[in-house]
Amino acid sequence: MLVGDLVNIVCFGDSNTHGYNPENGGRYSKNERWTGILQNILGNEYYVIEEGLSGRTTVFNDPLFEGLSGLDYIVPCLMTHEPVDLLIIMLGTNDTKERFGASAEAIALGLERLIKKVQSCEVAFINNKPNILVVPPLPIREEIKSVECFHTMGRGCSEKSYKLASLYEKSSKTLGCHYFDPSPYAICSDYDYMHLSKESHEVLAKKLSEVIKTIK
Repeated sequence: MLVGDLVNIVCFGDSNTHGYNPENGGRYSKNERWTGILQNILGNEYYVIEEGLSGRTTVFNDPLFEGLSGLDYIVPCLMTHEPVDLLIIMLGTNDTKERFGASAEAIALGLERLIKKVQSCEVAFINNKPNILVVPPLPIREEIKSVECFHTMGRGCSEKSYKLASLYEKSSKTLGCHYFDPSPYAICSDYDYMHLSKESHEVLAKKLSEVIKTIK
């Protein structure tokens, strides 16, 4: 996959890409976040670019906060970092919020719309060939109903999140994207049940490094 000086990998996600620490409400350090760990594993021939934003969705505009629709930002993001060798999309957790009123199937359609917009921005990619790896978010654990953040996520968030992996896999195959499901290897933390623990960041990075090395 190496074409220029470095393999440029853009990691486009939400708070679990930004590195939100559910234990204290802060942010994991660079070398604790999966993006930073991934950089360390892959080495100097790769440039892992963090593009994580807390609250980001695939396509939904949040009535409570500005600038969270991935669809609105993806083209400027890609053009900022071009030439891009690989785009990793890990979104969907925030799409399950009750206030969006979206079923799991509708969330998958949002992902497809986002992917199609990426594919229309082929100029941002090496050799004008969009190269996309879809990673479904780890499911929100049912225990979220016992903690404070459930009141802003709302009813049905956990149930919808468990359906996303199979739907995302189907969408990825339909649109010619690479796909990796991390749920057999990691779970969300015991602190709020929807953000990654430090251990899960490490597991995710290690598994992604294996997948990335197989992508041409």
